[in-house]
Amino acid sequence: MNTIGSWLRAFGAFWWDFIVGDDWRLAAGVVAAIAVTGILARSHSTVWWFLPLAVLTLLALSLLSSVRAARRL
Repeated sequence: MNTIGSWLRAFGAFWWDFIVGDDWRLAAGVVAAIAVTGILARSHSTVWWFLPLAVLTLLALSLLSSVRAARRL
């Protein structure tokens, strides 16, 4: 049981680091964008544009944050 537990812990740690990575806000934003797209898809048939727009917005905000942090150094 100890081997399985350590394997599960390592597996979970890998996925946490892979998905969340350096910026938890970006990961939370993507999850929120997917949820909003799902909610909008129930009431509207053409919401394909929302997810790419949200991802581009999150990318721009992440880059802006990184540039500001680099300028402070």
